[in-house]
Amino acid sequence: MDTGAHKLTTALADPTRFSIYQYVANQKKQVTVQEIANRFSIHPNVARLHLCKLEDVNLLQSASDKSGKGGRPSRLYSLSDQVVSLQFPPRDYQLIADIAVESLLSFGEAGEKALVRMGHRIGVEAAKRALQESGSALEQLTTEEMIESIQRLIVAQGLNPEIELLGKENIRFRVYNCTFSEIAKRYPNSICKMHNALLAGIFEVYFGEIELQEQESMQDGCRCCSYTVIRLDRGGS
Repeated sequence: MDTGAHKLTTALADPTRFSIYQYVANQKKQVTVQEIANRFSIHPNVARLHLCKLEDVNLLQSASDKSGKGGRPSRLYSLSDQVVSLQFPPRDYQLIADIAVESLLSFGEAGEKALVRMGHRIGVEAAKRALQESGSALEQLTTEEMIESIQRLIVAQGLNPEIELLGKENIRFRVYNCTFSEIAKRYPNSICKMHNALLAGIFEVYFGEIELQEQESMQDGCRCCSYTVIRLDRGGS
């Protein structure tokens, strides 16, 4: 497993820490150690340890409180600017990836289909690897536990997701950033198809046969990419 991805997965494996990350990611302002301590009913020292761990893996960033209040300056925590690119390899490898995508797309429709298949395989393999690393048996997980596992995996891919269950079967899924944003500017339709196939691959590993229906796209100026995951395989939990 990639060292960066492993560090992220390890950091998010703790349920409280993962909840703290979700809380900070959803805030429109910086948060303090005391705010986290109060929110999660934990000692400030424990809150500080969780926040520092999230900062160590670049999920969060911090700055000194410059409000001018007396006493020891506190730290203010917010979502890291680096989250989007955390899972991208070094620049040389990113260049290779961009060239590979451009080369595939130069073959027209056949190249685009190959790119979409590649995205789907990446999603499937990432989900299988995440399950293996967690030591969880898929058949023993509840739907809620599957969704939580998927959310951790997608956060580790550099995305800021929001997942909720619709009734007993279907799922609403949103992401508010894009790990492929730069190359998507040049090939919006093809990259979106590939990315959607990647996401579908992840959900298929957990839920079997699904249909990923896109309602909104950031490429169209929407604030997020929004999907409904239709579960066609009803044999799951």
